[in-house]
Amino acid sequence: MLISFYKNHYIIINLYLYCNSHLDYIIIIMSSRTIVHIDLDSFYVSVERLENNKLNGVPVIVGGGSDRGVVSSCSYEARHFGVRSGMPAKMAKYLCPDAVFIRGDMEVYSRYSKIVTDIVAEKSPTYEKASIDEHYIDISGMDKFYGSNKWAKELKNDIVTNTGLPISFGLSVNKTVAKIATGEAKPFGELCVEQTMVNQFLDPLSIKKIPMLGKKTYGILRSMGIINIKSIREMHPKMLENLLGKNGKSLWEKANGIDNTPVFSDSERKSIGSETTFEHDTIDIKRINDILSDMTVSLAYHLRKEQWLTSCVAIKIRYSDFETHTLQKTIPYTAFDHALIPVVKELFAKLYKRRVLIRLVGVRFTKLIRGTPQLNLFEDTPKMIDLYTSLDDIRKKYGEGIIKKGNSLK
Repeated sequence: MLISFYKNHYIIINLYLYCNSHLDYIIIIMSSRTIVHIDLDSFYVSVERLENNKLNGVPVIVGGGSDRGVVSSCSYEARHFGVRSGMPAKMAKYLCPDAVFIRGDMEVYSRYSKIVTDIVAEKSPTYEKASIDEHYIDISGMDKFYGSNKWAKELKNDIVTNTGLPISFGLSVNKTVAKIATGEAKPFGELCVEQTMVNQFLDPLSIKKIPMLGKKTYGILRSMGIINIKSIREMHPKMLENLLGKNGKSLWEKANGIDNTPVFSDSERKSIGSETTFEHDTIDIKRINDILSDMTVSLAYHLRKEQWLTSCVAIKIRYSDFETHTLQKTIPYTAFDHALIPVVKELFAKLYKRRVLIRLVGVRFTKLIRGTPQLNLFEDTPKMIDLYTSLDDIRKKYGEGIIKKGNSLK
């Protein structure tokens, strides 16, 4: 038993040692946690069906409006034909020619996502918004699994009743197992995996089910004949570390149902920002707007690099007398320069009211969630996506400063 002091609260954590027959590799596991993972089923498609009930029962594909596009989401009817997220639109049309293709509207999806988050926030002790359509909730301390399962069912019913969106959930001892359980429960299902059942649940599943397992790692493991999670669990962890580096240890732990990652409360969500203090106080509005644009471009690149999306933009102004003002705006989830720069300039125009010298300006993006590139593919033309991809590839290879906006070259 360990008593830990965390954020002004005493937390009692039951601990036990896990060695998996590898006596040189012992891990301490927090076994007393109860984590719920909820995931909205085919979120984009479900929202489109709420907006247009004629889409019910027919194969629907969101994104991939042109042959060069990529599928962002698809209905279970489309999946029956082999269509999957991330698939080229041309292949999806070949596999399912009768599917209804929809460009998608991130503003609408963001609105529904916020409704769900508000319900989760109202009823949950601690929650983490992991992406636009999924949340982790820490309900440790409730009456074992019966009470916890009942609580999760009630939350699910509240979300369905208030939004009409189908949802699945997994309940287990940590985030990894709970997320995998949700995947197995879909569609519109629920699955509880107690500590004693973790290995029995994970062992027969494909290694593809392990969260954050990349294509490269998957290819390496498959080339070794490793198909299911049990094979990884029974490997010596040092072997995986030698093969995959530090990711090998993490992979072995997940295969053994070990994950001590905490649920980060919404108030602890990461943010990213930048500030510039002028050498001489200024009222050169054009110059300030150019600097704000450059900051936004740099921050947006870091969002995409780390696979984050923002839904809140904030501007900061400090005047020559050190009086400081801020203003923020909620927006649809994005990580694109051309979507963020107009918001930054709009906020600056609204905030700059004193018409006196400015000492400092800053930009900050908050309310970040994880988002893969596919999340944005329906927002813009394939050419625009290709442009961002190419520019980011150049930055990664030669350094961020290699590319500048035209107004920065003056």
